Amino acid sequence: MSFEDENYLARQYQVSSLDLDSKVEELLQMALPPTSENFELYREMMLTVARMAEDDRNRWDAKIMLKTLREMEASFSLLERFKRRRKVTVFGSARTEPENPLYQQAKELGEILARHNLMVITGAGGGIMAAAHEGAGLENSLGLNIALPFEQGANATVHGSGNLLTFHFFFLRKLFFVKEADALVLCPGGFGTLDEALEVLTLMQTGKSPIVPVVLLDQEGGTYWDRALAFMREELVDKHYILPSDLRLMRQVRTPHEAGLEIARFYRNFHSTRWFRDTFVMRMNRPLNEGAMEMLHKEFSDLCVNGGYAQVPYCAETHNEPEFCNQIRLEFVFNNRDFGRLREMIDFINLPQNWESN
Repeated sequence: MSFEDENYLARQYQVSSLDLDSKVEELLQMALPPTSENFELYREMMLTVARMAEDDRNRWDAKIMLKTLREMEASFSLLERFKRRRKVTVFGSARTEPENPLYQQAKELGEILARHNLMVITGAGGGIMAAAHEGAGLENSLGLNIALPFEQGANATVHGSGNLLTFHFFFLRKLFFVKEADALVLCPGGFGTLDEALEVLTLMQTGKSPIVPVVLLDQEGGTYWDRALAFMREELVDKHYILPSDLRLMRQVRTPHEAGLEIARFYRNFHSTRWFRDTFVMRMNRPLNEGAMEMLHKEFSDLCVNGGYAQVPYCAETHNEPEFCNQIRLEFVFNNRDFGRLREMIDFINLPQNWESN
């Protein structure tokens, strides 16, 4: 091909790209409300699909993209109904029989969470999942099912209801288990339970997921989590594969009541976190007192890259988060590494003696 031919093809590609851009923008202007702040995001999504079509990827790649987008859109649509409610994801074996004490324990857990207006998310199957939903009732249950050739029909509580999503891809289902969870309770189970436990811990340890309570629940005298934690201490901590503080990302309990208390304690003062430019922001329900701020600078200085900690009241012009206007902000330049220590700091700000008196 001559140099002139190459220039001609390049000009044609530029023309077609500009034409594609204008058509995408035209479609979005028809579809989006004029006040939407998401124009650029949807534009990039549509251009990504268009580029994939332009390359005419193989049929399997195209089907993965299509099914992923459809499942995500359906999930976002359903979960919008429950946006303002806190939710607890419960993992555990699908093979636990109703006469097993662990089943009864999971049922009691569901009852306790529902009484505190917490929704219970499970994989919608049998065993521990069915028990937790049975205790919570349909109004307080969400099922994220997976299409399998065996063992995974939806349980009686959520079957046929509007509180059920069925996924084709495990990775999408796992995304929503974590994305929607304000806490996670892990009961004894098989490969799936261990997979979820380790993935959740990895996401929090690396800062890819916000820190939430991770509660390991077993019955009195049970050895499931005892042995798992012993392995982590002896093989992971002692051999320096993880930091000792990483084990603080999870808490072991023996009763559903303790599990409920652990979740409640986590949100006693702590509310949520976000990044605001280069600053890490911890939203709190109550400001810390002067003594607590002094202790924070002393005991948790290792978490700050520089500058220390500052309590900042909500500012509508700066923060632009009207739904969080009642929360005080604890701001600092986080090293974005020691998330186990960050979990310890959350415990500190949740101590009532560290709050300002009303």
